[in-house]
Amino acid sequence: MPKLGVIANYGVGYDAIDVGAADAAGVRVTNTPDVLNDDVADLAAAMLLMQQRRMRQGDAHVRSGAWAGGEEFPLNRKVSGRRAGIMGLGRIGRDIADRLAAFKMEMHYHSRSEKETPGWRYHADPVDLAASVDYLVVALVGGPETENYVSREVIEALGPDGVLINISRGSTVDEGALLDALEAGRLGGAGLDVFRDEPRVDSRFHALENVVLQPHQGSGTQETRAAMGKLQRDNIAAFLDGRDLLTPVN
Repeated sequence: MPKLGVIANYGVGYDAIDVGAADAAGVRVTNTPDVLNDDVADLAAAMLLMQQRRMRQGDAHVRSGAWAGGEEFPLNRKVSGRRAGIMGLGRIGRDIADRLAAFKMEMHYHSRSEKETPGWRYHADPVDLAASVDYLVVALVGGPETENYVSREVIEALGPDGVLINISRGSTVDEGALLDALEAGRLGGAGLDVFRDEPRVDSRFHALENVVLQPHQGSGTQETRAAMGKLQRDNIAAFLDGRDLLTPVN
């Protein structure tokens, strides 16, 4: 494609684009950051609530007639006041942290560098972060640098009462280790919007009652998808007009 000038990505993550090759060919790359932060952060909090309060099971309990028939619904777990860790305190990670802080949680985080926060605890080591929290929310960028960043050691450190929430990329978590830990009870639960080979989700997940599964719909609202499309088109228009790109990657 010798006349290619710009690749305007529909989404914030651009790990599927060879940016180095684009640089070498003089091709500009853009993405759609910020406009989807709220939706993704909302879903992360929702999956955590849904997993700990067993909302899917509660819905089924009502629909099946079990509640009307006098069957008690088992007690679940309190969410507020626990310890939450954010793996990757970028734009989306920060919005997730702000939401969980509103649940009176003690906030911890791991990032490439320490950030300015309202007293949240920084962990230089991801295993140390996992060992220090009840909930671990993965908000890393995708790509080779973060492949299996949430390793078997991180998952084991989170422990049998811990919950892993992933709204980043399926590649960031060692999925085999996650499944092993969930099946063996060495991890309390998970909420997953992304998977290693999506949309073909490992069938082992289907048998697990302690997991909330979502179809990679973090930004999937009418309002946000419209805003993403507008930003994508605005970047293309700026390129064609010779103006500065709104959200350049390179």
